[in-house]
Amino acid sequence: MKTTTPGKALITGASSGIGAIYADRLARRGHDLILVARNEQRLSEVAQRIRETTGRNVSIVAADLGKHADLARVEAILRADKDIDTLVNNAGFGAVAPLLEADIERMEQMIGLNVTALTRLVYAAAPGFVERGRGNIINIASVVAISPELLNGVYGATKAYVLALSHSLQHELSGKGVRVQAVLPGATATEFWDIAGSAHENLPAEWVMRADDMVDAALVGFDQGEVVTIPPLQDGGEWTAYEAARQAMSGHLTLATPAARYLQPAGTRA
Repeated sequence: MKTTTPGKALITGASSGIGAIYADRLARRGHDLILVARNEQRLSEVAQRIRETTGRNVSIVAADLGKHADLARVEAILRADKDIDTLVNNAGFGAVAPLLEADIERMEQMIGLNVTALTRLVYAAAPGFVERGRGNIINIASVVAISPELLNGVYGATKAYVLALSHSLQHELSGKGVRVQAVLPGATATEFWDIAGSAHENLPAEWVMRADDMVDAALVGFDQGEVVTIPPLQDGGEWTAYEAARQAMSGHLTLATPAARYLQPAGTRA
């Protein structure tokens, strides 16, 4: 990619944790920022700290992306502000309760934020990025996208959606100047776990990555051109083999004839 002056980065879930660290790191890379989160006071504190340490312009938008009117306000910003060249879809929440013990209303809220809001923000940003011939979409998924047995099944399903959408977006938009990256963190030391129902202190210490280490690794993966970045995966060859097998199998998924193992007439098995 040719070198260009960074534009604005819009980051959701930016009042703490991963989102706040992305805000700091992107500001240090030269981006002005638009920070989005529900908690206006904490958002203001993050913004002021970044202004003081980096000198970048930082604006804030207090919005609950689970509410249609608030989500529409952020969509409008993405459509109208042509200086935005980076969208970090970080807002979301999870759950650790088994499927049969989970509150369905809470699960629906999770789908609304992790899937619907993320999708609408992508749709708001991508056309402008394509029109301007440059843009970056960073979607924060999770390792449960490929290992859904680890936590709540609905949470895993929402993150599998994020991964699949990111693959599709990269396939469709990479030739139009738009970069797409899906980041799959493992257990990370953030407030995510408190909201999900179990503090990260309850996990083995060797499982839990510091949030700044996670973001720094994800940005190295972005710089290296990765479409999917998994900061805790020590052997990158495992992902390469997994992805190669997926792509190889994808060429065998459409055929007019059922596979031979399905051709035995019904009712003939012992």
